Amino acid sequence: MLEFERVSYQYPSEDFDIIDQLSFSVEPGSFHCIIGVSGCGKSTIFRMTNGLLQPKSGTIRVGGVPTTEQKHYCGYMPQKDMLFPWRTIGENLALPLEIQGETTKQERWELIDAALADVGLEGCRDKMPQELSGGMRQRAAFARTMLTGSHLLLLDEPFSALDFLTRISMQEWLLDQWQRHKKTILFITHDVEEAIFLSSSVLVVESTPIRALREIPVPMDYPRTRQDLARPEIVGLREQLVDMLRKQVTA
Repeated sequence: MLEFERVSYQYPSEDFDIIDQLSFSVEPGSFHCIIGVSGCGKSTIFRMTNGLLQPKSGTIRVGGVPTTEQKHYCGYMPQKDMLFPWRTIGENLALPLEIQGETTKQERWELIDAALADVGLEGCRDKMPQELSGGMRQRAAFARTMLTGSHLLLLDEPFSALDFLTRISMQEWLLDQWQRHKKTILFITHDVEEAIFLSSSVLVVESTPIRALREIPVPMDYPRTRQDLARPEIVGLREQLVDMLRKQVTA
């Protein structure tokens, strides 16, 4: 579904490539979390994938086709919900459909109503963003991302600003959405436990510049519950990942 082939990127203000000849791939329908210390370049990978940044060299493919030859090939959800406060929830969800310009107004409202029902926000189409809780706003933002129609979803720390109970509830909700819709999800997080709970395997940034992502399989089947996190092999995996991140901080 997604393939990086010897991709490099250098920020204009830096004298080195933060992404250096990086190659990796993810299979269709998979769920992978990317973890690494702050500022290591995780979000740069997403910004190159979605076209906000252009690689210095190398090729990025989605579905086997270079991203430079495609439109609307991925959905992107940043840390903040990015809902426009002057637009209703329904009008916010209409944005990707308006940009694509392939549906009538009536068709857009039907798609929006279905998307809101899918994320448990029936009756919220005419509400303003400030009328919704943090978790509800994130669900609305996810519904908007789904309305891009893309099979590849890039979620950049979407739950980090939520309180603990809301965050774990949203993690469980997201896994349910993924298992129902069979999308391919890449999810950036600093939370090792969140990465383990969500992922089929965790992609670890071990150093900057990023030259490789180390893939660590998670030995849990789906569906899974939070009780699975107490299994000895999962506790051991959590300590392994924490130790890998700690080494980056002290390097």
